[in-house]
Amino acid sequence: MDFDDPSFGELLDALHDGVYITDAAGRTLKINRAYERLTGLRSEALVGRSMQDLVREGVISQSASLRVLKEGRPFSVTQSLGNGKQLLVSASPILEGDGRVRYVVSAVRDMTELLRMKHERDALQQLRQLRSSTARLHAPRDGLLQSPLVAGQEVSGAVFALARQVAASDVKVLLQGETGVGKTLVAQFIHRASPRAAEPFLSLNCGALPEHLVEAELFGYAPGAFTGASAKGKRGLLELANHGTLFLDEVGDLPLALQVKLLKVLEENRFIPVGGLELKEVDVRIVTATHRDLRQMVADGSFRADLYYRLNVVPIAIPPLRERRQDIRPLLDYYLAHFNARHRRELALSLEALDLLLDYAWPGNIRELINVVERLVVTCGGARIESTDLPEECRAHLEAAGEGGDLDLRRLVERTEREAIRRALQRHKTTRLAAKALGVSQATVVQKMKRWERSD
Repeated sequence: MDFDDPSFGELLDALHDGVYITDAAGRTLKINRAYERLTGLRSEALVGRSMQDLVREGVISQSASLRVLKEGRPFSVTQSLGNGKQLLVSASPILEGDGRVRYVVSAVRDMTELLRMKHERDALQQLRQLRSSTARLHAPRDGLLQSPLVAGQEVSGAVFALARQVAASDVKVLLQGETGVGKTLVAQFIHRASPRAAEPFLSLNCGALPEHLVEAELFGYAPGAFTGASAKGKRGLLELANHGTLFLDEVGDLPLALQVKLLKVLEENRFIPVGGLELKEVDVRIVTATHRDLRQMVADGSFRADLYYRLNVVPIAIPPLRERRQDIRPLLDYYLAHFNARHRRELALSLEALDLLLDYAWPGNIRELINVVERLVVTCGGARIESTDLPEECRAHLEAAGEGGDLDLRRLVERTEREAIRRALQRHKTTRLAAKALGVSQATVVQKMKRWERSD
């Protein structure tokens, strides 16, 4: 083999890994440019020298070539150089026809680069696992907000139509409405209808944590950034939601100091973790929500005007449930079926109980409705939920009407008729016998039942 052949040298120099070739006596025959780059050692200082001398002089810590010559098989070692570098050397023998070693060829890689690649791979795996666990942590419990509020309802349909329209772009959306109206549902709908649907959707309630914890949760922190901080640091939701959507609920509760940092993210798509020095760049869509009047907060000086105008590009107002009464019945049906399945019940609402729930103002909106329905399913002792099973607040408005409040005589008469016919049917089983017991014709009972069925 002609080691001085220029073509052979060009071939070795084209390799990314370092190459070190010795003869059967351990004498250096050839190295390539990658080896010079990795080690800082020059060809002219090594070629012709024996590996034994290089180890003895401390140029290298140990020789894989010598181990191959001694044992006659491939061998790998971690090699330390005099300049402090760490190398991984994998040496293999080239044999003569009689089985004797003719040459030893070593492939040399920088351990620092290998470790960096390993750390990057491990960090990527950890990021994926953290994203997955964080997404589960911030997801609504058991999909309770995956309600039937979609197109088809006049008010809700308009909200979701606008949400679908803005989902296609990264325009900033500010969801406004009372607590419990379903702002999280709309934010999730925007994410699922957007080009980012395959990426993470994470959420943070800005009013649920103290200021320093909100900052740490949002921006992450460097190792040991504050008392009680993890020694390994923590990635913030902004980083975990990279390429996806971050939903900031109750953004009106965000402290002024954090409003400045959030504005920086919106303007430059980058931030510095708490206690850190490294500037991190992110590509994340931010959707915000609040039940507060941000415009008034700007006037009062408790919310930054520049941040308000950044967030309020497309405002979507979600009306309270009392203004969306056409949504109450489908919500009641949906969650009654949901909790019946969960708690292994087969409950139905009586006509009177249904009327009371339809008339109730629901000050806590959808969240209150969910809690009330689950409470009824768990606590009701019979096969049907009666008006007496309802929470006191759901019956209070009827009692107030009976005492001279907002009295609707037609509704009260209809409710009384419904309950009377229901009880008669339960006792007598057929419409004919029920009508006879009530002193009316069978046709009257059937017509009323059909009218109520259509109105429901």
